[in-house]
Amino acid sequence: MKKDNIKKILIIRLSALGDTIHTLPMALAIKKQYPDAQIDWVVEDKASKFIINNPLITNVYELPKKRWSRNKNKAANLIEFIQIIKRIRKEEYDIALDPQQLFKSGIILGLSGAKRRITLDGGRECSFLFANEIIKTGKKPFDINYHVVKRNLDIARYLGCKELKAEFVIPDFKESVSPNIKNIIKNLDDSKKTVVIAPATTWYNKHWTKNGWQDVINNLKDKYNILITASEKEKELIYKILFGAENNGNIYDLSGMTSLGDLVYIYKHSDMVISPDSGSAHVAWAAGAQSIITLFFATSEKRTAPYGDKYFSISPNIKCHPCMKRKCQNRAFPLDCVYKITPDQIINIVNNVLQE
Repeated sequence: MKKDNIKKILIIRLSALGDTIHTLPMALAIKKQYPDAQIDWVVEDKASKFIINNPLITNVYELPKKRWSRNKNKAANLIEFIQIIKRIRKEEYDIALDPQQLFKSGIILGLSGAKRRITLDGGRECSFLFANEIIKTGKKPFDINYHVVKRNLDIARYLGCKELKAEFVIPDFKESVSPNIKNIIKNLDDSKKTVVIAPATTWYNKHWTKNGWQDVINNLKDKYNILITASEKEKELIYKILFGAENNGNIYDLSGMTSLGDLVYIYKHSDMVISPDSGSAHVAWAAGAQSIITLFFATSEKRTAPYGDKYFSISPNIKCHPCMKRKCQNRAFPLDCVYKITPDQIINIVNNVLQE
């Protein structure tokens, strides 16, 4: 495959934030192999912040899903969608890639007008029908034992890419970091290392226990600076956690105070990030956090955990893990996976890594 045959490439990865981040190594591998190629991306608004202004990407087609869902005029939404498709087709892409493999991404693949419409085998919701090239991997699209980054890199390998690594290029968020966050980081006790705890996530059964977080915080707060991050809507969870934690002046509650740029800045300036399987863990990985501990309950650490020398995953050793279900199916011991992980497992990793 000659490099000069590929001039324009379209990536269709709509959501969610973590899955979008997991697609970035594929984009980087393609850019390294085809440095002169124009790489564009179709993404939904919820996951767009790592794509807009990303130096790897030239044009971003943002689908305003949140606004469309609120708009009662569905005809207007359809007209806007058609206009986006027209803009895509006007570019006359050589290749369009669908690593998401759902109907909503597949239909954009089919409508893209690209000469080569490529996806992986095993797509859901008949998404494969919109492709004219299907990569045979021998793996299921949602294989719990095959990391999604590696699956996305299978597409890059198919395109002849040689450097297939879990590396990330993200936008430069420096200008968007708030002075308040910079000031907090600057004034931390520099005799102590900094641990960020980001306890919130979307699925109910990906959450750890309130008491578990309290025990971790109470054990670590005398040795380390503790930063707590969460969104505005997650402040109640943080309040419940911190209600049982005695603040000795080393605990900083930043819930509801941080933009995505702030989080990237915080993670880069921390020594350890602790989070359940969530967008926070994936953002920390992409930002290059020094160390990460990710907790897995319903989901699979082999599929989505950050991996590297200083990245750790903790999961329960029970038969039903990972169930990959939003609602616990274990009738005998509901949420057994959540209660199998103990504070000591986290505390021991933190101390072993940060007190080396």
